[in-house]
Parts: sequence; structure tokens; C-alpha cells
Amino acid sequence: MLKQQPVFIGIPEIHFLAQTQGHLVQQSRPILKTPPFNDVVFVIQSQKNSYHTHRAEQRRTELLHQAQTLNQVVLHYTFSKMQFCYILVPLVFSLASQYCQTSLWIVFLEEETNVNLHNLLQVLSKFNTRKEWFLGRPLHDDEPTIIHHYAFSEDPSSFSYPDFMAGWALSCPLAKRTAERVNYEPPKSDFTIDLQHEIALYIWEEGRGPALTVVNEFCSELQSLSLTGDCATTINTFLSACGNPVQKEDVFVAVKTCQRFHGDRVPLVKQTWEKDAASLEYYSDFTDPYIPTIHLGVPNTERGHCQKTFAILKRFASGVVTQAPWLLIVDDDTLISLPRLWRLLGCYDPNEAVSVGERYGYGLSRDGYSYITGGGGMVFSRVAVQNILAGGCGCHSSDAPDDMVLGMCLTTLGLPVTHSPLFHQARPQDYVKELLARQSPISFHKHWNINPVAVYQHWLKEPNQRRAHSLTKTREEL
Repeated sequence: MLKQQPVFIGIPEIHFLAQTQGHLVQQSRPILKTPPFNDVVFVIQSQKNSYHTHRAEQRRTELLHQAQTLNQVVLHYTFSKMQFCYILVPLVFSLASQYCQTSLWIVFLEEETNVNLHNLLQVLSKFNTRKEWFLGRPLHDDEPTIIHHYAFSEDPSSFSYPDFMAGWALSCPLAKRTAERVNYEPPKSDFTIDLQHEIALYIWEEGRGPALTVVNEFCSELQSLSLTGDCATTINTFLSACGNPVQKEDVFVAVKTCQRFHGDRVPLVKQTWEKDAASLEYYSDFTDPYIPTIHLGVPNTERGHCQKTFAILKRFASGVVTQAPWLLIVDDDTLISLPRLWRLLGCYDPNEAVSVGERYGYGLSRDGYSYITGGGGMVFSRVAVQNILAGGCGCHSSDAPDDMVLGMCLTTLGLPVTHSPLFHQARPQDYVKELLARQSPISFHKHWNINPVAVYQHWLKEPNQRRAHSLTKTREEL
């Protein structure tokens, strides 16, 4: 808990909370020109990783600069450290409850959320702060989706939830009441999959709480495409601060398969993304020299595949096959863009214990853990693999869920699980079109009720690859 808060008698404050899994930093500045409300708290959601810490710091610095420009503020700093996992709903609202003792609004931002502070203050001034408000840019499902547990299946578009990257806000009366409710009625689901939908459901409280109020000034447009000066927020692209892509030789690819799928799934991998890999192996329960596949001595299981995954980790760590600094583990029904993965990995330091992919949570309201979903692809630095194996992690059964076991292991070892929204555990139609439209997705998963080649061509193939394919096809026809 924060032990001290600066007090400025008669002078309202803006608190900037740079929030990561490893630390919480509070910076408070007195505002010399009183806005139409007394106090705002900004929470920047980030992750415990040097790249993400840097991005959050950039966002905090920009906010502080705007506050200084608008209000000629004097700096006052109070620092505190605590363990924080940003997808832990009860802790989010407990934090809000604490700061709402002296504040009126909690504004949540992500690393890539740009803020026009003047416009945002103007937007918030329109709302009666004695009432419960849940503000944001609305998203809704076009069809029932597994990632939302098929909620509102009869009319998916009837429920709106906030676009986190565009920013969202809670009035403190709502934040305090919700924080109190968490103490006696925590979220019911064991799994945290899409926090923005799950928070909206929790606040809505089956109709007893407020629905999301649409605020058009929370803009979803990219910063460079924003055509209006009225936006309180805009967004950056995910890879805006990254350096050069890693070399294709830096990523070793491990594909998990079995004899049952040698004839249908493996050919689709070869037809779509395999050619982009510099070094790739198929691991199966049967040695097929025509693919070829490698049998690791692990029998196939219908689910889980924990023992197979740990055998892959050991093979990679041995250095016999490759010295590459990065390992990608995918299923045989994962569709992936390796060039986009190379660009993403340019953001991260391979000398750190990095584990990145689409992050889910399990049992987070009762000291659970985060994990990278296997279907979307799991990426590990060599350092992370070495730490996992040296930490004594293993499978309690051969068919234990490998991604969840690795999540437990990483949590036990104190190693971060890094989320990237560019990885997808499900199919394109399971995600909001508006969110996918501003991404360059890295992966999708499952071949159910889709044409996998068409999905790859539309969503994952690079534009220059598409042109090359067209030229090749034209030459063949000639």
C-alpha cells in the first residue's frame, strides 16, 4: 500500500500511477488552475519487462508534460513498490477505492493510449461526479464468441464494453461501491480471457449496475489518422517504439503434431507459413520421413501435451539443434505470420527471461497465475527456457495442459508472462472487427468452420508476399 500521499490544501491534484507487474509509482502534482472537478487519477497499465516499462514511462512523461504546460505545476514525487498484476480485477478496484478517498475520477490508459489532457478534462467536466459513471468507447460482439463464453448469445450486440486502448474512466462513487462489492462477491469465472469484457460484465451486475456510457471523444483512430481535434484520446500502433526485426535465423520453430493430423493439418502449415521459417521441426508421436517429423519418445495424448512440450524445451536448451535466442512453439492448427513475429521480437531483449504470447489468467482472484495460450503460439527467450528447466518445473501428468503448467512455473519462479494482443487463441470471427482492423495480427488458431488458407492470405500474409504470390501465379499461367 502507498504509505504517504502529498496533501495540498485547497489545491486539486492529478495523480499519475505508472502501473506494472513489478512496481507502482505515484507522482502527484498540484494544479494551480482549478479544473471543473477536484481530482483525477491516471492508471497506465503496463507489464514487467524493460520494453513495456519504457513505453509506460514515455506515456507518463507525456502526461506530466501536458499537466505542466496547462497548469504551471510544481513537481512532488512519492514512490512505492508493490506486486501488481493488471488483469486482477479485485486489485484494480481496491486501488481505485483507495485513491477515491480524495479523488473524483479514475482514468485507465494503456501504453499506446495518447491523451489530450485539455480535451479529457473538458469531457469529464460534463458529468455529475456524485453519480456512478462508467465511460468509454463501446465495443460489441457481432456474434456469440467463445472468448466471451458465448455471453448474450441471443443478441451479442446488445452489450457494450470499453475499448481499453482508447481509454476508459470510472467515477469514484462507482469505483468505491464496486471495490466494496469485490470483498463479498468476487468475479465468478476462474478464467480471465478478455478483461475489458469481463470488467464491463462485473460493473453491469446483470442490470443492477450501470452500463457503459458512450464517450465519442475516446477515439479509436490511430494518432496519425485522427481527423478531429475533439478527441480526448487516440492510439498508437503496437510496435511504434521497436527497433529492427530479429533475423529469421534467431527464431527456432517447434510445431506440435501427431500422426492423426499428418495428412490434413501439416500440409496446410507447409502451404502457408512454413517457408518463412529458417529453422523448423515437427514433433509427433510417429516418425514420418516425408514431412519429416521427429518422435521425442513421448506418446500422444488427446489433450494437454505437457510432456511433449517439456521435451521440446529440453531439446531447444541442449543447443544440439540450434543456438537461436528465441523459441516459438505452435500447434499444427496455428496460423502465424513469422515476419510480424520477427518485428515484435525486435522490441524485446533476448538476454531477459521473456515469455510472450496471448495471456490468459486462471484463479487470479485467489492467488492464481497468468499463462500464455498455446494455440496462439508461445514464444520464449533462451534465457526463459533455461530458467524454466533449472527451476525444476515439470508435468504432474503427461496430458496436463502445457500452457497452464508453464504459467504456474513462471509465476513460481517470479518470471513475467508478457501479453501481446497480436496473438490470438481463436479465429478471426471470434474477435471484434474494429480491434483487428487496427492490428497487424501475428497468429490465429483453429481450423473449425473456416478456410485456413483464406484466413492466412487475408489476415497474416504480408502485402509484399501477396504481390510476389500474384506474380508467380501469373508467370505460371503464362
